[in-house]
Amino acid sequence: MTAAQSTADAQSTAKNTRTLVGRVVSDKRAKTVTVLVERRVTHELYGKIVGRSRKYHAHDEKGEYHMGDLVEIAEGKPISKTKSWVVTRLLQKAALV
Repeated sequence: MTAAQSTADAQSTAKNTRTLVGRVVSDKRAKTVTVLVERRVTHELYGKIVGRSRKYHAHDEKGEYHMGDLVEIAEGKPISKTKSWVVTRLLQKAALV
């Protein structure tokens, strides 16, 4: 395998990771933020659009993300019992109130 093929394989696997966008709702734990991901789905029986949400624990190595920030998280290898997501980038800083 050549170097070009190995870099192409690495890029294709990185491209296929699941990413979600959500808002940080807690930053109290060391190196961890809790991200609330909200999505809108159609109810199976009634057809009404319903809001669904789920919280994910994501790894934040430097502690740079705070409550209210809009972030993108990517799935990775399990880091702890509840944490297998990593914050990849900041999309919007929280507004100061």
